[in-house]
Amino acid sequence: MKKRHKATVRSTAKVFGVSKSTIHHDVTAKLKYIDEYLYDEVKKLLQITLSERHIRGGIATRRKYKY
Repeated sequence: MKKRHKATVRSTAKVFGVSKSTIHHDVTAKLKYIDEYLYDEVKKLLQITLSERHIRGGIATRRKYKY
C-alpha cells in the first residue's frame, strides 16, 4: 500500500504545478471513476477539513489581533 499524506489541496496543487480548483475537481469528480476506494478516503478528509475550517479561521484571527 502506498504511503498516505494529509496534504492540503493548496500544497498538492503547488507540488503538481496546477491550480487548487484543478486539484479539487480531479479528486471530487474524476477520482470516483478511477479509484472508488481512494475517492471515499479523500472525500472523508475533505469533509473533515470543511467541518474544521471555521475553527482554524477563528484561531488565525485571534493570533492576528492578539497583542
